[in-house]
Amino acid sequence: MPEMISPQAPELPRPRILKQTWRDLTFIHWAVEPASVAHYFPAGTRPDTFEGRTYVGLVPFRMALFGSCLETNIRLYSVDNTGRRGVIFLSLDANSLSLVAGARSSLGIPYRYARMQYRVEGDQLTYITTAVRWPRIDAGSTIQVRVGEQLEPGPLEHYLTARWGLHLSRVGRTWYMPNEHPAWVLHQAELENFEDRGLLASVGLGELSNRPPDHVAFSAGVPTLFGLPRGPVPR
Repeated sequence: MPEMISPQAPELPRPRILKQTWRDLTFIHWAVEPASVAHYFPAGTRPDTFEGRTYVGLVPFRMALFGSCLETNIRLYSVDNTGRRGVIFLSLDANSLSLVAGARSSLGIPYRYARMQYRVEGDQLTYITTAVRWPRIDAGSTIQVRVGEQLEPGPLEHYLTARWGLHLSRVGRTWYMPNEHPAWVLHQAELENFEDRGLLASVGLGELSNRPPDHVAFSAGVPTLFGLPRGPVPR
């Protein structure tokens, strides 16, 4: 059975190998049928569901890691054969070449280098990917949101954000990399403009750009610690 969903992170075993700070995150989600995305999941994992549906997430934010950079990732929600819940990244676009190169070479995480911008005007935030500079990829996006009042998280918000690890596919096996951070403080958010210039299509999910998302929220951010990958996950 899948582990219980909790907004409080379990204690992260030592050693802790990486520290990041995530800032100004917008969580944009579409509900989809689990069978429609099941082919993306590595061995030993499957789509995690909420009331019979699973979700595709699009998450732009700022990250502090040896300096500051911008990132936009496309993610799915997973559970493995041991019951651990996590995320699977289909793409992570960042404007730091060193981050892209390091994460791809050391962990096989599908980072891509991109030209990106971020603007704040009062309660309106704009994230722009002008170009993903990656072989055979021609993609970009403009995401504009307006942040509202603090949101009292419910079961869906916890399902989408209380994720204490990611599943990685490396050398033909699946690994689980745990993380730890404070509970999210979430705010209501309205997606005022979403111009998808091939971003979702670049991971095979272009049809989602034809309909509005099912859930949007914002967080000012959290500090995050990562532990060593564990595994391999049993098939």
